[in-house]
Amino acid sequence: MSRYYITTAIDYSNGDPHLGHAFEKIGADAIARYRRQCGDEVHFVIGMDENSQTILEPAAQAGLQPQEWVDRLAGVFEETWERLAISHDDFIRTTEPRHVKAVVELIDRTKRAGHIYEGTYEGYYCERCETFKQEKDLVGGRCPEHPDREISWTREDNYFFRLSAFRDALLEHIERHPDFVQPELRRNEIRNVLSEGLQDVSVSRPQREWGIRFPEDEQHAVYVWYDALINYLSAIGFPDDRYRDWWPAYLHVIGKGITRHHCIIWPAMLMAAGIELPKTVWAHGYIHWGGRKLSKSAGSPVTLESASERYGPDPLRYYLLREVPWDGDADFTWQRFDDIYNAELANDLGNLANRTLAMIHKYRDAKVPEGGETDLDRRAGPVLAAYRGAMDDYLLHEGIAAAMDLARAANGFIEEQAPWKLAREESGGAQLDAVLASLARALGRLALLLSPFMPGKCDELWKALGREDELPTLDRFAELDLRGGTVARQAVLFPKIES
Repeated sequence: MSRYYITTAIDYSNGDPHLGHAFEKIGADAIARYRRQCGDEVHFVIGMDENSQTILEPAAQAGLQPQEWVDRLAGVFEETWERLAISHDDFIRTTEPRHVKAVVELIDRTKRAGHIYEGTYEGYYCERCETFKQEKDLVGGRCPEHPDREISWTREDNYFFRLSAFRDALLEHIERHPDFVQPELRRNEIRNVLSEGLQDVSVSRPQREWGIRFPEDEQHAVYVWYDALINYLSAIGFPDDRYRDWWPAYLHVIGKGITRHHCIIWPAMLMAAGIELPKTVWAHGYIHWGGRKLSKSAGSPVTLESASERYGPDPLRYYLLREVPWDGDADFTWQRFDDIYNAELANDLGNLANRTLAMIHKYRDAKVPEGGETDLDRRAGPVLAAYRGAMDDYLLHEGIAAAMDLARAANGFIEEQAPWKLAREESGGAQLDAVLASLARALGRLALLLSPFMPGKCDELWKALGREDELPTLDRFAELDLRGGTVARQAVLFPKIES
């Protein structure tokens, strides 16, 4: 058993969770659940970025103090992730004392190493993402992440991190460890940024009413982006030695809009403090509506609540990870959601489960019979290989596609074998046993393969097969034995709905 530390980006406390937040958490959750299936000891951390200046306006509008606002919103986010079955092990908040302690320690180590100094910043600053921008990073004179907002010119005295000193070391690390930035498109982008050279970055802002005080200078607060990145260490106990139980992180899951922070600034911060770098940063794409990124600032025609209520949390999880490539972008449309739900969940998987359980009830008194290997069982081996290859490469959409190949193979197997005909033939008993046993195994295997994506529905399917134990790990896939189990009469996992 190996240890697997996985994180997501922590979310700003300036508004309710939206579909973009959910996409990242659901994807990371599918990876965490898959790694547990592989037998790994997983530590999965998500959380809230609560030291942002962007919370002040909505807090004031709600008549709340900043701390009251972030406390309320943290509760909203945690309730949302519970409804979506996010299996995180920790929920880190950057207002917690454990986080403040880690931030102060990392700054102290970096200052002692000579990589923090005082200076003056002058340039563009995006208030929404609280990030300083170079002119070449703007699109049409605006931040590409928030094109609906004006960008401001800012001049202020700050503490700076000597980022420019780490350009060559970062380039060398990426060349020696290509898995560090994934997918390849993002790695090439980061390599190009590094090749152009780096500028030192601010790690403080003039003191405001909210944020972590900069060590030994009450006139400054720690810059929110610098502070937020350190959550990956504070969540596992840094600076106490116990953080080494989980560090280095195996995988940081982030959106593609914050790769420079995670693939340039964050590793440089770690290098400056003498801390090992994470193994991989995976930058996923965005959910679009009509070709435009869904976001809070631009407004969204589809809400997380409406999407999760349409068919329930598991179908939404399935649709997002099946439709939006984990290495690219895709549009969300209600029509596409309806089509995939009916074609793949209601028909391919749900109908397969109902037909199989009904036939075991009718022909074998609800008991899964004993039967030898069939062509369907032999088809399962290549499916598992394709599934594991995709999941190990974090191509979640391909993992779903591989699993659903087994569902389609099982439906084809029913048509080929025609169990209803075998049941009428005096000599068909042994073959019918083999067919029904193989179909039951296929359903069990589908429950196992799809459980990272639809944990609730796959648990229902497993129990419908007469199992009272938990789903097994993947090493049991080939030898799955369900004989003798008393199956449910039916399992209406995904009622077909007219769109």
